Parts: sequence; structure tokens; C-alpha cells
Amino acid sequence: MHLRIIASLLSIILLSSAGLPEKGPLPQKKPTIPQTAEPAEKMEKKVKEAPLPLKDDKQVETPSDAKPSTEKPETEPEPVLTIAPEDGKEYAACIVALKEIGATFKEEKRIDDGKGCGIDKPLTLQTVLPGIAVKPEGTMRCETALELARWTKEAVLPAAKVALENEGPLTTINQASSYICRLRNNAKTGKISEHARGNAIDIASFTFKSGKSIEIQPRDEDSTLTGAFQRAVTATGCLYFETVLDPGSDEAHENHLHFDVIERKGGYRYCR
Repeated sequence: MHLRIIASLLSIILLSSAGLPEKGPLPQKKPTIPQTAEPAEKMEKKVKEAPLPLKDDKQVETPSDAKPSTEKPETEPEPVLTIAPEDGKEYAACIVALKEIGATFKEEKRIDDGKGCGIDKPLTLQTVLPGIAVKPEGTMRCETALELARWTKEAVLPAAKVALENEGPLTTINQASSYICRLRNNAKTGKISEHARGNAIDIASFTFKSGKSIEIQPRDEDSTLTGAFQRAVTATGCLYFETVLDPGSDEAHENHLHFDVIERKGGYRYCR
């Protein structure tokens, strides 16, 4: 019994005199938990709210905030207007018909005034029918001259015989414009006039052997034979020409009749 007590005391003395080891294994660091990525919507919001980068102490515009360029886009060049060539056979047939109806004229050299103005095969019309002069002489295409001659023979002379018999035969068709290089209605912008292609003629008045002249003017309410004559020749004009404009059409035509032979799709005609 005493031996056991003595042994226990010795064990306690030995343990108390023993120290901890000078070095030992260091504790392991607590493992880091990886953070999950933020949602795409939240990240996009942060990007939008983030301040713009600075350059030379000034805020730099992002592509989405950049102002549109003020540079004007390159404009396409305007189409070059050219003179339409005329078919040789059709022109020859027209010349024959013009001679047969009794018109007198001079064939002219090709006209090219630029910007689409000109006539491939022009002529200068002197008399539209035997004894009926065109004053002043007018330059135009053969087709225009031929339709003018046919209209005069088949429509104007019969109407004049009924309405103005006492004035004697028709002696002169006074024209206000034939070929001239200009835009429609003498405007500064817009489409080229059919006068600039030799397709048109403007009639200002008719003169008879008696010396009386019937001037073109607004006559829709004119109940005289003179008014009837003008309305008759205007209406029949659309049987020969593709375009007929009279004083009732607009202000630009208050003192003349405009006739032209412009070709339209489906044979459409414009008569006012």
C-alpha cells in the first residue's frame, strides 16, 4: 500500500517537471469558402451605375451615349438626262405624211442644249396647212408638227366654219412657245418641260382673213360662238395630243392652250 502511494507521488513529480516541446505542428488555416458569382442582372446593373472613365479630367462617352455623327452621307449623283434617239423609219414616214397634208417646214440639225434639252431630229414648221401660217415659225419634232396639222385640218377648220364663218378662212395659228430649254411652267425646280424635248407647242390665238383674232382666255362661261369655238378646239385637241391644258387647268395656262405628245403607259391622256 505504501509502495503504491510512493509510486504515484513520483509519477506526479516527473510529469510536472516535464515541459511542452519547443516546436510542434502549427494549426491549419481555416479553409476559405468560395463565393458564388453574382447574378447577371445584378452585375449588369453595377456596370451601368459605374462611373464613366475619365480622360484628361473629362468624362469619356461610351458608345451607347455617343452623339450621332453630323457628317452628311454622300449623295448619289443626279441621273444624266439625255436626248432620246428617234427611229429613222418612223421619222421618214412622219416627214412623208407631213408633206402630204400640205405643211411646209425645214429639217434642222440635231439640237443638244445639255441637261436633257434637245431634239434628235428637229424641224422648223412654217405653215401647218396650205395658206395657214405658224407665227412665229416653231421648232419641234415631226410628230408634234404632224398632230398639229391633223388637228387644224380635222377639228379647227370645221369648228371655225360653223362658229366664225363671217370672219373668212383661218390664216394664222399664233404660237406662244415651241422648243425651249426649260422646266415645266418655267419653274426653278422640278421636271423638265416637254417643250425642252420638242414634244410640245402652245397656241396663243387664231387669226382669220378678216383680221379678227380669237385669243385663248378663260371662256367656260362664255355663251357666244367665240366661246363655243374655243371650247370645241380644246376638247378635240385630246383626240390628237396626249396632253391638253387650257385656261381652266391652272394659272400658268390662262392665256394659251398647251399641247404635247408625251407617251404615257397604257395610252393614258391628260386633258383639262
